[in-house]
Formats: sequence, C-alpha cells, structure tokens
Amino acid sequence: MGTGGRVAPPMRLGFDVSPLHRPHPRGVVRVVAGLVDALESRGRIEVVRLSPESGLSSPRWRQVELPRIEARLGLDGIHSMLSAFPLRGAGRRVQTIHELPWLHGVTENAGWRHRLWAHIGPRRADRVVTATEATARDVRMYSGIGPERIRVVPWGLDPCFGPSASGADEPVLARFDLRERAFVMCAGGGRTKKRADTAIAGAVALARRGGARLTVVITGAVEVSVARDGGARFVGEVTDAELAALYRSAAAVLVLARSEGFGLPVLEAGAAGTPVVVARGTAQAEVAGMTGIPVDPDDSESVADGLVRALASNASEAERRRARAAEFTWDRAASLVESMWSEILA
Repeated sequence: MGTGGRVAPPMRLGFDVSPLHRPHPRGVVRVVAGLVDALESRGRIEVVRLSPESGLSSPRWRQVELPRIEARLGLDGIHSMLSAFPLRGAGRRVQTIHELPWLHGVTENAGWRHRLWAHIGPRRADRVVTATEATARDVRMYSGIGPERIRVVPWGLDPCFGPSASGADEPVLARFDLRERAFVMCAGGGRTKKRADTAIAGAVALARRGGARLTVVITGAVEVSVARDGGARFVGEVTDAELAALYRSAAAVLVLARSEGFGLPVLEAGAAGTPVVVARGTAQAEVAGMTGIPVDPDDSESVADGLVRALASNASEAERRRARAAEFTWDRAASLVESMWSEILA
C-alpha cells in the first residue's frame, strides 16, 4: 500500500522477449513465453514486451535502442531473458543465465560472447536469474559474485503435458510407426549435447544382456552423426501435442546432457508419470529430485542399468513423478520474479 491507503502502482518493466521472434532453442522459447504470459496474467507487473525490429542486429538493439526505449516509456528497468542485456540506461537490470556449458566440456552455446556476458554481466546486473541451484553455483564460480546477487527461479510446466483421454495418442503413434514398438525417448536428441549416442548405446547394452529391445526415438533437427539402425528412430521436429503423446507412451525418457540449465523434458515426462533417466549430478537431476533415475552419462552400462530400473517402475512411482512435476508452475515462477523486482526497486 502507498501513503494514505492508496494502492501503489504496478512496476513497469521491459522484458526482452527477442527469443520469441528470432531463432533460439525450443526450450528457451517455451521459458520466455511461459514466464511472460504468467506475469501478464497476474497483473502485479506492467509488462512491456521488447523485441528488435527486423534488420536490426541484436547487439545494436540492446545497447543503443533499448536504453532509448526505456527512457521514452519511463520503464523502471529491463528484465533480460538471456545473458545479454543493455549496459546503459538509468533503470535496473536483471540478467538470465540459462547455463554455462563450457564448464562441463560442452561446446554448444559456448562461444566467446556468451562467456563474456556470463563473466561480466553478473557484476553489472542488479540480479541474475538462474533456473536451478546447479547453474547458480556455476555462475558464482565463473563470475565471482556472491549468492545474494542470484535468484533461483525454477521454470514451469506447460499445461499441454500430462495425462490424456484413453486412445488419444494412437494417431501420433501410428504416424511415427510406433504402435507396436517398445520405445524410449531422447527429446531434442538431434543436438550433440543431448547425448543420443549414449542413449542408443545404453539400449544396445540392455538388449545384449538379454533385456528388452527398445527403440530410441529421437526428436528435433539432426545435427549429430549416430547410428540410424540398431533401434534408433529419428522423427524430426514435432508439435507440442505430438511430443506430449510420445512422452505418455514411452517406457522412459533419457535426459543425459552433461550441461542443462534446467531440463524441461524432466517435467514434461514426469507429468505423464513416465520414468526419467538423468545424468547424475546435473541440473536435470536436481529438477527430477528423488523421482529421477541417476546414471553416469558416459557409461552405456550405467545407462542400461537405469533403463532396467525404469522398466520396473510401478504405479506409485509414476504418481510421485506426476506430483513432483506439479510443483513446477509458471505462476510460482512469476511470483518469485515479482518478489525479486520488488526487492530491487524498494
């Protein structure tokens, strides 16, 4: 409340939503849309969506145009959903760091610009947002800032993931010729960092032991060279509805990247009750909590052991996975962002 019992006006903040308009990984796009939509729905922050005009480079837009827009619109600050943010301007700044892959031997998204922003950005921003404690630790180590400057805001689960009506997934399974196949999933596995090769090797190791023969279903654009036989099936880019159907029908979902900032497939599969095999000690293992099946992502035999556990999963374990996924909502994420900005502007 303001003085005299008047309600204080909402914070007026600019949100960099450029990932919704320029190419970015699918997970980042989902995060930006989910968080900003939730903030707008709650109404405690007046959200001003900011995105670059066509033909304007991202660096020029952020460093030259955004401070001008901020001043013209009278914004209290700018919340960047990426590591890059405007260094000039009178308003406050929030930086988002999704992951620091180079600290884990991963080359994707590890270019010099991202490294520079991850190093200097936390020293210039008023707060840094990460989605997990694992990434927060990486940020502290790499930038040297203290924990008081970082806020962990776990991302949310989109409502399209979860149970469905009986038989509703059959058309999707038929489209991908999976109705008669036992399969596991590697979502986005066409990207090198997702470790589709290890997922396939684990399935092969399991079959070699005399266990179940599993097809490894790999979604996303193919950027890696892995065996296309031996039970692997590339289905390419899929819609959210198709992805949800595949999660519900899979025997397990493998999230084996050495570096993830969060690991949305953990929540999306968990909402369906599907077992999730995760790389031990990673952000995705943190998100899965006690419901995940941790393995050594460099050891195909360890992955095979994880698949054995997944195939033996029971109904009570499935319910625990659904309950864990339900803890992660965009409304909770928005509430944490609101509290952070209230603190910054106090």
